Amino acid sequence: MKLKANGDSVTESRGFGAAGYLKITIFGFALAALWSSLHSIVLPVRLLDFVVESQKNTCLGLLTFSGLVLAMLIQPVAGAISDRSGFTWGRRRPYILLGAALAVLLLPGIGFAGSYISLLIIYCLLQISANMAQGPYQAFIPDLVPDERRGLASGVKTLLEILGGVALLYPVAFFIDRYATAQGIFWLWLALGALAVFLLGTALATLLMVKETPGTGTRIDIISALKKSYDFGFRANRDFIWFLASRLFILMAFTTLQTFALYFLRDVVGVDNPAASTAQFSIVAVGGMLAVVYPAGRLSDRVGRRPIAVGSALLGALGIILIFLFQHSYQIIMLCGGLVGISFGAFMSTNWALATDLVTKGEEARYLGLANIATAGGAALARLIGPMIDFFNAYRFGLGYSAMLLACFVYFLIGALLLLRIRSVN
Repeated sequence: MKLKANGDSVTESRGFGAAGYLKITIFGFALAALWSSLHSIVLPVRLLDFVVESQKNTCLGLLTFSGLVLAMLIQPVAGAISDRSGFTWGRRRPYILLGAALAVLLLPGIGFAGSYISLLIIYCLLQISANMAQGPYQAFIPDLVPDERRGLASGVKTLLEILGGVALLYPVAFFIDRYATAQGIFWLWLALGALAVFLLGTALATLLMVKETPGTGTRIDIISALKKSYDFGFRANRDFIWFLASRLFILMAFTTLQTFALYFLRDVVGVDNPAASTAQFSIVAVGGMLAVVYPAGRLSDRVGRRPIAVGSALLGALGIILIFLFQHSYQIIMLCGGLVGISFGAFMSTNWALATDLVTKGEEARYLGLANIATAGGAALARLIGPMIDFFNAYRFGLGYSAMLLACFVYFLIGALLLLRIRSVN
């Protein structure tokens, strides 16, 4: 066994089996299910109860942007505090329990919301609570996985997140389509209840299955953690800055497509059941992701992270070109969803392994929380294109969605170029 330099986490250099990978990544399954369902189906339909049709993209963009900015701020702080914690049952699990419990209590607020403002407040509080748990959770891989297997572990993590992202889409879409057609708020409660059960169940499984090294019980130096939270180390770790910038742009591309897919399919493609069609698009994309996420993670342990990450970004750009050229064909749009899914699966698997390679020992959760500035920041900035879509659509119907696709294409290219700036790892 190999004791890490900070003395808090023990890593077995041998014998880290398949069950170990599952235990440390299962919570990500539920987080992906939560945000995928909320962002692509529940929130786009729910806010139509409060806003006019012509402003739906703007309101959706501002709603999710506000919450994701909070997520971007919370994760580094939660991670830094977790790094300095000394609880007898570990540094990470207490925060997973607290954050998951608060999120479960807040989920019904989406159904109780009586205005756009109240929906905004509930969503922001939900982001804060979930990211209190996610920041510490992300440190399990650098804490517990041998260095030479982090690519594989990141592949498993991404695989679970992909499965989580699609696991509830069909049932949630089924419920929300019925809610949207005025068949009763009961269907909304079923959708929110399913998300709550998933989140609570995987949080409890993580608490029971993951074994952390007990802490010393010492007091947490919160002031020190807060001061250190946003120290990027610009001079000492420039590669990490290039990593953040590249991840930001590439995730902006993926998130923009996901966020406005329901409205794109409804307004441009002209589907009859937008929620169900969005779920089908996501599931086709997941098929592409599942085909590559595991082999991409393993391959990155051998050939390096950058070649696969750059290739995946360029493949995503190709997928955007095809969507633009055939944007009125539902069948081709579905095929392009698979292509974008392959791109996303390969990118997320290898890019997270790259993040774990670049973190500073003893500050794993804080650095991976900083990585979420790119994750949540990219997701937040992607929402700001909503007003642009509405503006150009008002000038000519469908023009806003063409501008959206052009932006995604540019994001992919910029992200690929920035990845080439990273020098310390392959």
